[in-house]
Amino acid sequence: MVDDDPTGCMTKMFINNVIHQCKRLMTSTVISVRIPKNLKDKMDKYSKINWSELIRKFIEEKITQLELEETLKGIEEHLKDVPELPRGTVARWIRSDRESH
Repeated sequence: MVDDDPTGCMTKMFINNVIHQCKRLMTSTVISVRIPKNLKDKMDKYSKINWSELIRKFIEEKITQLELEETLKGIEEHLKDVPELPRGTVARWIRSDRESH
């Protein structure tokens, strides 16, 4: 038998890939979603789409959006207590800064 990979590079890549996949499986959890049969039939029609990955990305994006909204609400809550500056204050600060250079 002829050795097509004398350095073992392909074997190392394969082993690293298996290790990565195992770590990913150990740090993930499974959820299930009930959907109408006709929707599942339509999904099957587009079998080249990785539905799991698509749903995972949607969930990640939704979580990011919710976290940003939560952060914004917190900032707005803190700003309620900050007094409003008198009109022209910022312009005066900018003019003062420009003149100081």
